[in-house]
Amino acid sequence: MLATRIGRLRVVSLVEGVSYLLLLLISQWVLDWHPGVAVLGPIHGILFVAYVLGVLDLQRRMRWDNVTLVKLLGASVIPFATFFVERWLRTQHEPAEPGHADSRQAG
Repeated sequence: MLATRIGRLRVVSLVEGVSYLLLLLISQWVLDWHPGVAVLGPIHGILFVAYVLGVLDLQRRMRWDNVTLVKLLGASVIPFATFFVERWLRTQHEPAEPGHADSRQAG
């Protein structure tokens, strides 16, 4: 799964979603645990930035329209939404890069 950009974004979207839910859980919903927020907050921030950069990179490479871009970026701020993004990404296939032979056609 980590061999492609889509695969890497799938992983980041899952981990970012889990970190967001944990951050909400420990900061507001149940625990009100401030030391946990101090630790998980920066971790989630890094994952959020990785998700946004991954979406922007794939939007350019996959030529997704602006509506798709807004949906994918909006999913990063809605609890549970990145899990649906990961599921949708399973249906996407990266175009072959110019100058690289497709491994399925080789040999």
